[in-house]
Amino acid sequence: MKGHVWVAALAVATTAGAQTPGTPQVGMPGSTAEAAARQPMTFQDMMRMRRLGDIALSPDGRWVLFSATDVDLARNTRTPHLWIVSTAGGAERPLTASMAGESRGRFSPDGKQILFESTRDGGQQIWLADFDTATGTISGEHQLTHISTQADNATWSPDGKHLLFTSSVYPECSDHPGRPAAGQPEAAGASPSGTDEDACDRRRDEEQAQSKVKARIFTHLLYRHWNAFTDDKRSHLFLASAEDGSFRDLNPGDEHDVPPFSLGEPDGWDFSPDGKEIAFEEKKVDDPALSTNVSIFALRLFDAAGNADTNAQPVKISTSAGGNFTPRYSPDGKWMAWRMQERAGYESDRFRLVVYDCRAHAIREVLPKLDLWVDEEAWAPDSGTIYFTTGERGEEPIDSVKLDGSGLVKLAAHGAYGDLHATQDGKLLIASKMTVRAPAEVVALHLNDAPESEPTKVRGTIPGSAEMTLHGDARQSALSHLNDGILSQLEMPKMESFWFTSIGKARVQGFIIRPPGFDREKKYPVKFLIHGGPQGAWGDEWSYRWNAELFAAAGYVVVMINPRGSTGYGQTFVDGVNGDWGGKPYIDLMRGLDYAEQRYPFIDKSRECALGASYGGYMADWILGHTDRFRCIVTHDGMFNTESAYGTTDELWFNEWEFRGTPWTNRALYRQWSPMLAETHFRTPTLVVHSQLDYRLDVSEGYQLFDTLQRMKVPSKMLYFPDEGHWVLKPQNSQLWYKTVNGWVDEWTRK
Repeated sequence: MKGHVWVAALAVATTAGAQTPGTPQVGMPGSTAEAAARQPMTFQDMMRMRRLGDIALSPDGRWVLFSATDVDLARNTRTPHLWIVSTAGGAERPLTASMAGESRGRFSPDGKQILFESTRDGGQQIWLADFDTATGTISGEHQLTHISTQADNATWSPDGKHLLFTSSVYPECSDHPGRPAAGQPEAAGASPSGTDEDACDRRRDEEQAQSKVKARIFTHLLYRHWNAFTDDKRSHLFLASAEDGSFRDLNPGDEHDVPPFSLGEPDGWDFSPDGKEIAFEEKKVDDPALSTNVSIFALRLFDAAGNADTNAQPVKISTSAGGNFTPRYSPDGKWMAWRMQERAGYESDRFRLVVYDCRAHAIREVLPKLDLWVDEEAWAPDSGTIYFTTGERGEEPIDSVKLDGSGLVKLAAHGAYGDLHATQDGKLLIASKMTVRAPAEVVALHLNDAPESEPTKVRGTIPGSAEMTLHGDARQSALSHLNDGILSQLEMPKMESFWFTSIGKARVQGFIIRPPGFDREKKYPVKFLIHGGPQGAWGDEWSYRWNAELFAAAGYVVVMINPRGSTGYGQTFVDGVNGDWGGKPYIDLMRGLDYAEQRYPFIDKSRECALGASYGGYMADWILGHTDRFRCIVTHDGMFNTESAYGTTDELWFNEWEFRGTPWTNRALYRQWSPMLAETHFRTPTLVVHSQLDYRLDVSEGYQLFDTLQRMKVPSKMLYFPDEGHWVLKPQNSQLWYKTVNGWVDEWTRK
């Protein structure tokens, strides 16, 4: 069920330059007068917000290029465009504004060009434009690639002569020797050119589109994944000329995806500083539905003379049985860093920061005592320091560490950070930052302006974590103000944290958001939110799909608990959910709500509704059969029948790890934690939400639950989306989702 998302989903607004900077942060509410002048957020307000995409930093450190998406609710569209802002400050401004949209802007190594991706010609291709470094403007936009299978994830080579990109192609089109271009005779023994391969891919696509037979024959597992059926195509890496767009397939004949599927994680590939080699992720296994083993490979692109080395083969350099992700060469080319997992078959094993000595071919862990996940890493320009983010107690701070593991420093906290880029002079670290009260914006950390106070040696906040040297946060400045104008009109209550002791003397964290216009003399109904994963967490982060501030805006207290299985509290806490889905995590949730009811007298415990999605949907189903304390339940994409869920999911490794085997090897555990088997206890009015294209948790799980509720005469309703997957993403579908979910809660808690 779990999937990491690193870049916020994208959206809309007024001219950002006209907006007022200075969004209040969590724990820093505005004055009473200011709050009185503001209004609770509405769904329409949230759709008006412009959504930050990915960030790029110019080589001279003067400019930040980023994408921001506008949502048009009436047209049901989301369109990204490129924006730019100076690192010295000032208003951000748009660079592009075509109807098709533009994304993934990247500066050339000399800073004189940018690349971006656009569907202006009907299919996504790479475009180039000249960039004026003095004025921060572009000119001469033109299309570079014309590959029929489209281009994605474009990246400049260090010398600016080539581009790396991905495209989904038919492996046999690149592996067949001597395949000619259309209409030309075959030359035996020759290797296919990019043009030959593309002609073959185009021909195969046309044949499939014109065929009246749409049936599929499966011969292996993972025949469908996430929200689509896997066909005969595989993602490959391509190297293109920056001059004329000609390209070659770097993974000819490979029947595995390069890089493997991800949910918006940082790039799974990187160029060496000399541009002669790349490193990339590949899940090169025979059983992709059962294995989590993603490996790091290195591939030589050019020989010492600079000629293309078309005979070079990828060399595997990672050694762990688990996942290995986001390879990053150091600026001096001597090292490579990546995030490593040790345990095979467990997608939620601890993500460790490791470095690889490119000369000695040795791997070592940088922070072996850090009992937290490393979510992203970036090198400092001196190649001796690594910046990284890690989930910790509901936040996603930025830390730095020396290459030898010493000098661990927390650079930024109080929010969720990502997309790290250091200027070459080492003075600035550019990142995105979001909080529960504001969507993501671009910020600059002034690394030379850290407080001069004496460093303090402390134990990490998580038991068993490394000793840390805390210098305090680096000074920070906001570079973009995409939504300040909208946010200045809204009352966004602060989020409060609380702790309680649960079963096994575990310390568990919870969060609470009071409604706008809060009156301590009143009693308020509760929306009790349960996060997915189960290896996920609530915290100081913005969401467009489950927005805690929007849930509170209608006059509700929002309570969120991070039970066993949640990330940010050490790996033992994460592992606490394995094989115990309805056990300790359920107790943590119930005790957390008990504690909130006792601590906050304004909670009306007779008017509470439980809401959850994914694992949260499973837990909502479990609650349905194990307590009558809630007035209503909302269960979205939940697992209702553990045995049927095994037979209809895509990634079988997840179920086999969490339930310690298959239904036929450990049926007792599957049945022990199956919400379906408590159906005779169902009493609580329940809204079931499920989507047809959800292949992580098949729509049949929702059907089974709704059918059971109807036959048991339990008040129930089902919201079904034929065109969504595990998440509801289309703007008008999202509008219907919020309307239906909030309407259901209102119906049962307002009585």
